[in-house]
Amino acid sequence: MLIKKKIKYLVVHCSDTNDNEDIGAKEIHQLHISFGWDGIGYHKVIRKNGLIENGRPEFWIGAHVYGFNTESLGVCLIGRDFFTKEQFISLKKTLLDWKTKFPKTKILGHCDFENTNKTCPNFDVKKWLLKENIN
Repeated sequence: MLIKKKIKYLVVHCSDTNDNEDIGAKEIHQLHISFGWDGIGYHKVIRKNGLIENGRPEFWIGAHVYGFNTESLGVCLIGRDFFTKEQFISLKKTLLDWKTKFPKTKILGHCDFENTNKTCPNFDVKKWLLKENIN
């Protein structure tokens, strides 16, 4: 069980799927099960049209940042290199909602963790946060 007071990070991911492919939480859930996981590793998924879909409940430990799952929540944007305006609007909403619940958290991209060589979410989250005035 994810302990609310231990959450330190809100992590932005991308699905690393073709930019013209619009999958959702259901398809990611099936993919992650095929990896032998207990199901979808992310807590939220944002589709190309901006629809926010639930993944794992927020009280379940995620499977999205090796070594940091017990202290983080993860949100996944569908795509690889291009994300829609609607996705960014929904990402901002999701992160602000989480920051209300977990005000002391730090928002990072998956690539910002030192124990990974991933480029996900393939944009500079820190720069985007500054532009959107999100702390």
